[in-house]
Amino acid sequence: MTDSTLDKKMPEDESGSLKSTKKKQKKDAWRAAGPKDPFAMLDSLPEKKQQEFQKALHLFTLGPSLPKTLQQAKRHKYSFWETQPVPKLDGGGDGVVTCGPIIDGEARVRKEPYSLPQGFSWDTLDLSNPTVLGELCTLLNENYTAEDDNTIRFDFSPEYLQWSLKPPNWLPQWHCCVRVDANNKLVGFIAAVPTDALIYEMKKRMVQVKFLCVHKKLRLKRMTPVLIRELTRRVNQQGLHQAVYATAVVLPTPLSSCRYWKRPLNSRKLAEVSYPGLSQTMNLQRAVKVNRLPEVTKTKGLRPMTKKDIAGIHILLQANLSRFHLSPVWSLEEIEHWLLPRENVIDTYVVEGEDGTLTDVVSFYSVSNRVLNHLVHTDLRAAYLFCIATTDNDVVDLMEDMLVLAKAKRFDVFLALDVMDNKLFLERLKFSISDTSLHYYLYNWMCPTMSQDKVGLVLPN
Repeated sequence: MTDSTLDKKMPEDESGSLKSTKKKQKKDAWRAAGPKDPFAMLDSLPEKKQQEFQKALHLFTLGPSLPKTLQQAKRHKYSFWETQPVPKLDGGGDGVVTCGPIIDGEARVRKEPYSLPQGFSWDTLDLSNPTVLGELCTLLNENYTAEDDNTIRFDFSPEYLQWSLKPPNWLPQWHCCVRVDANNKLVGFIAAVPTDALIYEMKKRMVQVKFLCVHKKLRLKRMTPVLIRELTRRVNQQGLHQAVYATAVVLPTPLSSCRYWKRPLNSRKLAEVSYPGLSQTMNLQRAVKVNRLPEVTKTKGLRPMTKKDIAGIHILLQANLSRFHLSPVWSLEEIEHWLLPRENVIDTYVVEGEDGTLTDVVSFYSVSNRVLNHLVHTDLRAAYLFCIATTDNDVVDLMEDMLVLAKAKRFDVFLALDVMDNKLFLERLKFSISDTSLHYYLYNWMCPTMSQDKVGLVLPN
């Protein structure tokens, strides 16, 4: 090849090289220098786009949804729960007539925490620290159970979480969480609180398990089984080996199953935000008319609970709750914690007879929800029936008064489970049954199953 030929070839080669370089630069122009934090990338998007991504990611990571009926559950493979001391779904426990632990609780308790995936560490939440409490609110409000269409989310307040997670004799090590090593971000949480429960006339010290939550972007890390194992280890270290918990999905094996019932208080608002479970056969004008309530209460002697009522309520609840196969056994201190009114957390009302004796008690707790992508409404307030005991007044009249009081406090909907004697008033007060079930479970405890009207325990999650 001559020099003149080389001179002609070189510009072509250089030109081709330049074009290739420019093409590569254009292709990589979107890339930032160094790795990007996926949490930061998602947080930088508009809220509506974040919700779309989170909904899609939620569906992708879960794959087939967990069973919601016993028939579906019998065809499901429970790799984790098959290793745990819980009744099996094969029907082998159907003939159980006695109560007792499934495995010996005196076995050696593991001293070391369970291993986490690389890049994650265990922590214990200090709920007396407002910053830490705020972190927990953020985790739960963005990742705890939400409506399927991702338009309504729980909006737990710090006050509500303090009430739910710090009853008498609570332990900080039972507020168990997982953090990301790189940025200390809170991405997983599970809690237990101590309780005495009456199970078929047998009093048992155990824990209630609450607020199991894993960040939506980390569901594929299989952190849920590790969180459960680690909390179990921490509870076992205190000499307790049984637990009670409730979920909307079917696990091995429900002790009892019940349904939520909903009673509209603000029909117009519920329709405008497309609140799930509303009747589709009734127009708004008709719904407002059907759900209209009296302006005032009718029960004589009805008033808010005060601290001086604690002893009287204790006597009333002891007599009433002992009728059920599963119920809490509260001390005076626990009644003060769980029932004494707190603004926007818990409301309790008593009926005082002419002789000063308390004859009835009703309480409901408050859960706020955030309404997303609505031009008018940003929040929705739900009241949940907590406990009820009546001896002198008609339960229908008393519960209608609760609806009147809840509406006056600007609640939008009232919810109740069909446990205890609640079916006596649900249909008569125009509650409608929802498609949401709640299943009760006992960990490391075998006993006969029970119908929902024999359940006297409500777990405020």
